[in-house]
Amino acid sequence: MRLDPLALTQWSTAPLLPPDDPFYATPPGAELLAPGTVVRSRSVELALFGLVRQRIAAWQLLYRTCDLDGAPEVAVTTVLLPWGADPTRPRPLVSFQCAIDAVAPQCFPSYALRLGAQTTGSIAPLELPIVAMALRQGWAVSVPDHEGLGGRFGAAREPGYRALDGIRAALGFVPLGLTPTTPVALWGYSGGGLATAWAAELAAEYAPELTIVGAAAGSPVGDPAAAFVRLNGGWFAGFPAAFVAGLRRAYPDLDPVLDDHLDDRYRALLGEAEQRTTFALLWRFARRDVARHLREGLAGLLAEPALRRILADIEPGTRAPAAPLLVVQGVRDEVIAVADIDAHVQRYREAGATVEYLRVRRGSHLPLEFLVVPVVLAWLADRFAGHPVTPGTATVASVARDGAALRAHLGFLALVAGMVGGRPIRGAGEQV
Repeated sequence: MRLDPLALTQWSTAPLLPPDDPFYATPPGAELLAPGTVVRSRSVELALFGLVRQRIAAWQLLYRTCDLDGAPEVAVTTVLLPWGADPTRPRPLVSFQCAIDAVAPQCFPSYALRLGAQTTGSIAPLELPIVAMALRQGWAVSVPDHEGLGGRFGAAREPGYRALDGIRAALGFVPLGLTPTTPVALWGYSGGGLATAWAAELAAEYAPELTIVGAAAGSPVGDPAAAFVRLNGGWFAGFPAAFVAGLRRAYPDLDPVLDDHLDDRYRALLGEAEQRTTFALLWRFARRDVARHLREGLAGLLAEPALRRILADIEPGTRAPAAPLLVVQGVRDEVIAVADIDAHVQRYREAGATVEYLRVRRGSHLPLEFLVVPVVLAWLADRFAGHPVTPGTATVASVARDGAALRAHLGFLALVAGMVGGRPIRGAGEQV
């Protein structure tokens, strides 16, 4: 493989973090705009881990949206086309919700995917090859900062509002060449799967004009409260810490509860959690048991009425998405319990949703996100083609054993190699 020297950058070109970047500032009167209205836009260059310039057509859109209570605010999405794409050629749109899983602004996709960004410890750069696979199909992609400018990880509903308004913004952005009737699909894994579930649930009520044909949610958390208790004290205790740090930003009545129960040491650690990237959080909080820092133990904290209301609010699955869903979950997932996703899927089905549920026996949490890419791409392509969904549950040993799957994974590895070399990411059928 020959590395393109023009694809490399220097750290001196590092973009500003969102709090310091005027592009993210809310202009006067933005609250008067319709949801999804683009406030400002700019072209940007993307890079693999901030270092290798990617030949992908990319823009960022600041648009009007709202928080979990419906209060107006602005958010940013990064919208993409394959390199050299003809904007007059019809194409569908995929809204890809990254697994941000932190509250620090350096983890927001709009920063972490950019050329020169300091990406160490962020998840979004790991997911850029997955986004590139969607681009290679010839699709347009929207990658919203679904936690908002405040990094409100775990908040109910608002990740869905931001994703849906990001779709509205993309459809109205002329350089993409999309239309109001463009077919749209949702996709995300883990924390991005949870955001995808919220968007799917809210779409019919909040954005009924969108032509959403399907949503693929991988390991979408299912029961955030149960995940908090289960992960606390283990190797992934950083996720509960980030969760609390995000929730206290979204729910002001949580802080007094935490002040009553937490010692000074853990409150200081929560301050650290607000500054650390996802993998740095996991390292810092590994094996830390929050019960050691609680005056009345974990049971006392979870018995607080205000916290119980918040935990009930953030559980997805109470609304039936109008579009069909593909849910994928590892049976032996070490981060998200399969029982929680089983229950999530059952709630959807009881509410009347059409769900195709794939349970995979082999594959741990992070590797499974990449292993299921060919499955998700094929499922989304069927939705764009108008093929019927076959609802039901299937449990398989692996998604990487047959010849077709192996060829698809080899294609994925070839794409990653091309990205490392800075080669153009072209869509299927696009002229060179």
